[in-house]
Amino acid sequence: MLGLKIDVDTYEGMKKGVPSLLNTLKQFDLKATFFLSIGPDNSGRAILQLIKNPLFLKKMMRTKAPALYGWRTAFNGTLLPAPMIALSFPEIVKDIINAGHEVQFHAWDHRRWQDELPKKSEEWINDWFTKGISGFEKLTGQKPTAFGAPSWFIDDMVLAIIKEYNFEYLSCTRANGPFIHQAINVLEIPSDLPCFEEVDAGKGVSIISELIKDGGLHVLPVHAEVEGGIFQNRFRELMEKALSMNMEIVPLKTIKAKLDIQTLPIRKYKMELLPGRHSPCAV
Repeated sequence: MLGLKIDVDTYEGMKKGVPSLLNTLKQFDLKATFFLSIGPDNSGRAILQLIKNPLFLKKMMRTKAPALYGWRTAFNGTLLPAPMIALSFPEIVKDIINAGHEVQFHAWDHRRWQDELPKKSEEWINDWFTKGISGFEKLTGQKPTAFGAPSWFIDDMVLAIIKEYNFEYLSCTRANGPFIHQAINVLEIPSDLPCFEEVDAGKGVSIISELIKDGGLHVLPVHAEVEGGIFQNRFRELMEKALSMNMEIVPLKTIKAKLDIQTLPIRKYKMELLPGRHSPCAV
């Protein structure tokens, strides 16, 4: 079984990447889980990471970031105003829902979470969730039942706050398989496979295909800006390959429904720098 976890991180990803992915998924008659960033696109603030983190600069050069994300994204929140992401496109959110896909909460302000979370107060995190979930409810008419942390970045304070929202599951880590979060007794359905932008671009399909060839349960992290953009043909190729291998491709809610939670291990997350990443992820 292969779960599709689609993160929407930017304005351009929502505007162009999501419709592209919806078209691809329709062609293959597949359903996925879309984790939506609701609020401001402050992607332009990533310029600060170019100064602070050499690994980030290396990643930007390796992935040809301007082509990947677009020049407008590079200036949002700095030289350009920060546009709202999902809140700017309520009709696209309706298109996702009407097509039968699962929709869940990913972020209010994705960039500030991934860059500044360790410096933020409990009050800031609570406000971030309040704004994000309020926006999600405005767009969908319902509360989210799952949360996927931006950049798979969490800490103990975040988990304590998450507990109050009674999410049915989380997808906040890059662990090898589902588990129960020790601190809050909540199911985690992790992304165990690499992103396309983390591996050699020309070998991404073969690398991921090799990882799923023996079957089992896997979750592929997809980004609207990437697989809905310049890597859309490679994403289609991977879907064709997975289907030819008799993989059942599903949204994360289907995985949740089929898991026997009583048999899952109880674990505490840890942070680790994975190959192809510029900052640690929860594993």
